[in-house]
Amino acid sequence: METLKDFLDLELIRIGKNSIEVFTLVTVLMIFLVSKLIILVIKKALFRKRQFKKLTKGSAYALLQIIRYFIWIIAIGLILETVGVKVTVLLAGSAALLVGIGLGLQQTFNDIISGIILLSEQSIKIDDVLDIDGDIVKIQSIGLRTSKALNTDHVSIIIPNSLITTNKVINWSHQTMKTRFRIDVGVAYGSDIDLVIKIMEESAFEHPDIPDRETTEARLVNFGSSSLDFQVLFFSQNIFRISKVKSDIRRTISREFAKNNISIPFPQMDLHVISNANESKKKDKE
Repeated sequence: METLKDFLDLELIRIGKNSIEVFTLVTVLMIFLVSKLIILVIKKALFRKRQFKKLTKGSAYALLQIIRYFIWIIAIGLILETVGVKVTVLLAGSAALLVGIGLGLQQTFNDIISGIILLSEQSIKIDDVLDIDGDIVKIQSIGLRTSKALNTDHVSIIIPNSLITTNKVINWSHQTMKTRFRIDVGVAYGSDIDLVIKIMEESAFEHPDIPDRETTEARLVNFGSSSLDFQVLFFSQNIFRISKVKSDIRRTISREFAKNNISIPFPQMDLHVISNANESKKKDKE
């Protein structure tokens, strides 16, 4: 026991009046390991609880992130106290420095506050499909400063959290996993309107990702300058890959239009050229 006590009291580093002993390092290591263990236990308990209660994956993840940051803040404070750094004195003495750092890292702090808002408010969750500045992305993780998302090209994107909280963001997954989309197409004047509507509705419903025939509807929306403008509306759960769904439906519509001799016109313009050559010749003779 005396040998163990002597080993733990062994001084490793001395800085002024403070010294770091073997016991200090052991205590720091124990704080670190206990913090990791507490987070692991909470994670398992939280996701086990999710199986029995109405707690989504995104909600469980958000709650875990908040708890994890809170535990690590306490752990870092305990570690600083253990090595002899008085946290209260440190914060009081560096107030002016913290103000300067805050001004220089204003955007970073803005992102961190936005991350706390996202994690606590849970308006954005894991696996949500978002439309951010015209880009369709699926959220993979929400961090304290940035969030990681995957776009439709399977490219991982790092998004500052402030971009999500301060800009207009469309959350396709917020209320329901089924969303309505539309495809616009114009056909030549003189086409059979009823046949066009039937073809467009059948072409949409043939796709395996369009589950409901009753909510699939085609409409004549306008008399265009060079075409009759139609629109087909449908619901789909394949929100993230909706561009591929639309492409498949457009191909089917084009094929069915060709079978039924329905043409898709392109804008045309008549150009009239008036020649003044004869008038110029008359003037020259005069």
